[in-house]
Amino acid sequence: MKCAFCEIPEIKDRTIIRNSLAWAFPTNMPIVPGHILISPIRCVSKFSDMTSQEISAIFELKSEIEDSLKKTFAAEGFNIAWNEGVLAGQSVPHFHLHILPRKTGDAGIFEYEPRKFLYRPGEREMTPEAELKAVALLIARNLKSA
Repeated sequence: MKCAFCEIPEIKDRTIIRNSLAWAFPTNMPIVPGHILISPIRCVSKFSDMTSQEISAIFELKSEIEDSLKKTFAAEGFNIAWNEGVLAGQSVPHFHLHILPRKTGDAGIFEYEPRKFLYRPGEREMTPEAELKAVALLIARNLKSA
């Protein structure tokens, strides 16, 4: 099996809403009730592989889904993310945006601290401004438009 989203009919049967380029459905392993995935219909693995029309279609559904999750689950906020690449936790090779409705007292991660979630844990010193500017310059030199 190459792509579960494309090949498993039960996933398509869970469709909540779709437009001509994207669709939304509940994940089979929700972090909280109402954890939804939004994907392009076309099977692409990375955000950068999508067309601007597919990106717009995904974010149109995101807005509609969020409105519904506020009513359905009394969502007070949202975690919105995607994993890109196996090392970043992407387990299905089809781009998917996670939408998690969050409210006071729900399950899942109660504390969101990017340094614990994305980076190495523990305290770190602030990086000196000169070093940050040097890194910014190095990255800017390698931009396609540079």
